[in-house]
Amino acid sequence: MTVALGPSTFAAPGAFPTSIFGSYYNDPTQTSSQVQPVISDPVTHVVYPLSLTSPDSIPLLDTKDPTPFPPPASADAIAAAAIRQIQLIASPNTPSSPFINDPCAACQAILLPAKFAFLAAPSEGASIAVALCEALDLESSTEACEVGFGQFGLANVLTQVISNADVAGYDGQAICFQFGNGACPRPPTTPLNLTGWFAKPKPDPLPARRTPTGERLKVLHLSDFHIDPRFKTGAEANCSSGLCCRENAFAQSSPNATIMPAPRFGSYLCDTPYALALAALESVPVLTGTQGTGFNFTIYTGDLVSHDPMNELSRDYVLYTEETIVYELFKKILGSGPVYAALGNHDTQQSAQDSPHSLGGNLTDQFSWNYDHVAGLWELEGWVDKTAAQLARANYGAYMVQRRDGLRVITLNTDFWYGSNVFNYFNMTNPDNSGMLRFLTDELQDAEDAGDKVWILGHVLSGFSGGDGIENPTDLFYQIVDRFSPHVIANIFWGHSHMDHFQIYYSNNGTNMSAETALAVSWIGPSVTPLTDLNSGFRMYEVDSNTFEILDAFTWTSDVSSFPELDSQLEFGPTYSLEYNTRETYGPAVPGWGPNDPLNATWWHRVTEAMETNSTLISSFNDFLTKQSPFNSPCNSTCEAARICYMRSGSSPIAFQNCAPGF
Repeated sequence: MTVALGPSTFAAPGAFPTSIFGSYYNDPTQTSSQVQPVISDPVTHVVYPLSLTSPDSIPLLDTKDPTPFPPPASADAIAAAAIRQIQLIASPNTPSSPFINDPCAACQAILLPAKFAFLAAPSEGASIAVALCEALDLESSTEACEVGFGQFGLANVLTQVISNADVAGYDGQAICFQFGNGACPRPPTTPLNLTGWFAKPKPDPLPARRTPTGERLKVLHLSDFHIDPRFKTGAEANCSSGLCCRENAFAQSSPNATIMPAPRFGSYLCDTPYALALAALESVPVLTGTQGTGFNFTIYTGDLVSHDPMNELSRDYVLYTEETIVYELFKKILGSGPVYAALGNHDTQQSAQDSPHSLGGNLTDQFSWNYDHVAGLWELEGWVDKTAAQLARANYGAYMVQRRDGLRVITLNTDFWYGSNVFNYFNMTNPDNSGMLRFLTDELQDAEDAGDKVWILGHVLSGFSGGDGIENPTDLFYQIVDRFSPHVIANIFWGHSHMDHFQIYYSNNGTNMSAETALAVSWIGPSVTPLTDLNSGFRMYEVDSNTFEILDAFTWTSDVSSFPELDSQLEFGPTYSLEYNTRETYGPAVPGWGPNDPLNATWWHRVTEAMETNSTLISSFNDFLTKQSPFNSPCNSTCEAARICYMRSGSSPIAFQNCAPGF
């Protein structure tokens, strides 16, 4: 059956069928433009305007009815979302993830959701910080992450720092290198721009050297007491982890029975008990010949507080230790003469943490409780005046004392270049984020203008092996030393390593290291604490009363391995003996150096030159490094070359550039 169709073609009418719509905005019979019918919505009864469809007024953006944004997420929802992204980056659920084979990219990517979650939901900082800890393997277990990075750990610090850090840039790379198990390579030292940093150029020629008086001052150098008021005699002294000689310390091989009971005067894996602290201090006046006179002054290069894990520390514990050491011990036993003290990385709570004022707001003065306290102690003892105490309160515990004899003592809070201070990891391309080095530069300029000499005291050394100081600030410090040496800076002193060594600063950033270019030297003081595997020690300098250059140094040590023998009696305590005299030990290797010539940077450089050809000399240095500990390792030729390189490295960038690591 066929279907009937119409004609094979049809020509539509040329005129628009105007009856289709009830009304029009324009004439539907004209042919110069398309018709614009008036349309009424049968549901909403809205009559749509001509502007909606007119070819002459096409809208560029619909602002009337955009798709809505979701409502704000709650803080816990933000944290949960961030943690999920952190987990997916750390443990991708697709084999094609770009993070699988790129640990640096993965680490910095992990920091991105953390940063924005910290900003948006700071109250959830603890859960986010614990997730970061787990993702970056910062601790050995979830429990350890909760202790170390939870509410009472570093959560608040991480929240502040990562919120302010450029985690996709230099800051993030540095964080991942330092705290992410080396996930990223060490970021390069940022080139310094010193334009305008110094108020005046270095004098040329330099002022004439001061004339020595021949009068020798006696100056005591103590460092790293780390007194442990929680030390328990008889507890495990050879524990498997953490601080030994504590009730909660044990050896993994014998968790229920003590293998090596802690002697009452201490041991090699323990901090300083009261018994050792008093024995050391009682030895000082007798051995140095200052029983009736006291010292001209004493320098203390930081670290009073014991090496407790973070969860066992508190502000009260830090304050207690400061008051006990500074008030009760130094003042009572050392006799007359002021003590000029610098803060160490353990002299705060949380350990190693000090924040720059540049954080602003209510975070500006979050560590002022500590600076106010130590400034008050120093002023109360008469060791600093009111002006210096006010400086200490305003400058992170750092201050300048202008002595009447023409010497100024400037202390620094070196936490602001310490690699373990998390607060150093934002705005890192600025080498002086805290303003500490601005303070130092201005004080040195004032001293230069007045014709005074300066000793600089701090805790964390600026160079040597480079493992502790951050590159950018220690690089700037090196340039400051160059600018003001040797005519202003007479000596520099550090602690921190617990070992006995030195480092030399040269002109022109150490590009040419020679006796002629050596400008300044820093003395790193031996520790009183035996931790870790060291003997206990202290040092005294003989100093010219006008040049304030060191003419000789004497170091005394006590053999910690002898302490167990002292437990069964009360007649004798630890014996401190003269370990070595610096001039007598190294002086014969520097011919032409007179008995009253200073042990300055030139002398020390010549000592290092002698070490390059005299293995006996560097072997002696290696023994003194650990205060002749029985645990000291032999130093082969590679080690010897590295050690000499460290001695010539006054900043971390120079050490990393020139020296073999690991020695």
